[in-house]
Formats: sequence, C-alpha cells, structure tokens
Amino acid sequence: MKIVVIGGTGLIGSKLVERLRSSGVSAVPASPQTGVDTLTGAGLAEALQGADVVVDVANSPSFEDAAVLEFFETSTRHLLSAEAAAGVRHHVALSVVGTERLAAESGYFRAKAAQEELIERSAIPYSIVHATQFFEFIGRIAEAGTDGDTVRVAPVLIQPMAGDDVAAALAKVAVGAPICGVVEIAGPEQFRLDELLRDHLDATDDPRDVTVDPHARYFGAQLRERTLVPGAGAELGTARYSQSR
Repeated sequence: MKIVVIGGTGLIGSKLVERLRSSGVSAVPASPQTGVDTLTGAGLAEALQGADVVVDVANSPSFEDAAVLEFFETSTRHLLSAEAAAGVRHHVALSVVGTERLAAESGYFRAKAAQEELIERSAIPYSIVHATQFFEFIGRIAEAGTDGDTVRVAPVLIQPMAGDDVAAALAKVAVGAPICGVVEIAGPEQFRLDELLRDHLDATDDPRDVTVDPHARYFGAQLRERTLVPGAGAELGTARYSQSR
C-alpha cells in the first residue's frame, strides 16, 4: 500500500508519515518543500503515481476569509482531479470538530465546510476526520483572542488532543476501508477554554491576563457551550494535557 500525505512535512503530516512507515506502510510526504503544490497543481501527478490512499492534512498559510477559501477550494479540486487520474481508492481529509456549527460566522470554517462538500461530492471513496484542537495549537488560540495585554475568551468547553494522537487516528483510518462519512476524534479530558488558556500562559511565563467574555469570538465565530467538543461516540486519544506541559 502506498499512502501519499499532503502536508506531510508539517506538524501532523510528519508525525503521520513516521507512524505509517514504522508500521511498514510506504508513506510519501508531499508539500511545497518536496516540490508538490496543491494550490497550483504542480507536482501532484508525479507524487500520486501508484498511490492507493491520499491523506490531506495541509492547512492554509492565511486565515483571511478570501485567501483561506481560495486555498481549500482550489487545492481540493486539484487534488481530487489528480487522484481520479491516478486511480486513488481512498481520500482521507483532516478537518475540525464543530466545523458545521462554526461555518456560518467564521471564514476559516466556511472554507473547511466547502472543502468537505467537494470531497463528499467526488466519486472517490473518502473518510473525513474531525479532530478537536491540538495541544500544540493552544498558544494560537490565545493569540487570536488577545487584545493588548488581555486574552478574551468565552468560558466554553474544549477537549484538545495531542498531535501524536491525531496522527495515530489518521493512520488507522488511512489503512482501513473508506468510511464515506465523518469520524470525530478528541482528547480524553474536557476543560473550560478560559481555564485551559490561563494554565497555558502560566506554564509559559506569559504575563497576559485571561478574561472571560461570553461574547468573545473564536476565529470570527461566537461559541456555544459545546461548539468545540465532539458528540457521543468520538474516538478518544490517550495523551493527557498535563503530559504536554
């Protein structure tokens, strides 16, 4: 089995490639660093030759509304077209828990929803993996909510997970049969978002204060209590947040 990992040199992609290779699977990283650009289509045909499965974990370099939509729509169209030509039998995409709930107000999540729609409408069998936010992304959440010396966030639930657990879940899906649907994955613990960020800032000796604001936006979207957590039946990782500190 040959698996091509789009975004395979990034945080999750590199972990996934390593995990697949350690289990004896032929895993090939594909990214601009390796000469593959999904936005332009450059290098895609060559990279997908002989591929059985493609796992797309690439992310947009910009979170600006128009740019992120352009990235996910154009890249996904190029990728699906190249996969069809190469005879790929399974397309796996990493997305985010809560995408469907956040898409109405957030440009980033509208773009992710558009990506998922293109995948679902394609003739290629697929699996979409909705993950909660990574431990490694918590600092980025704080940056997004920063106003001067204050981080304003809504006191809602969040259930983050380790990047290693994301890679493990993706590897399991990639070597299995297409789901032709969505599976949710998450960490084993729930936190209040404000408490998690306060703990993160304390652990990194960051002087910013965390202030609770029920109307604070999360990458453009207003949150409800359970917007960021999965539903019943989600597959849970094993790494606890304390292990990442």
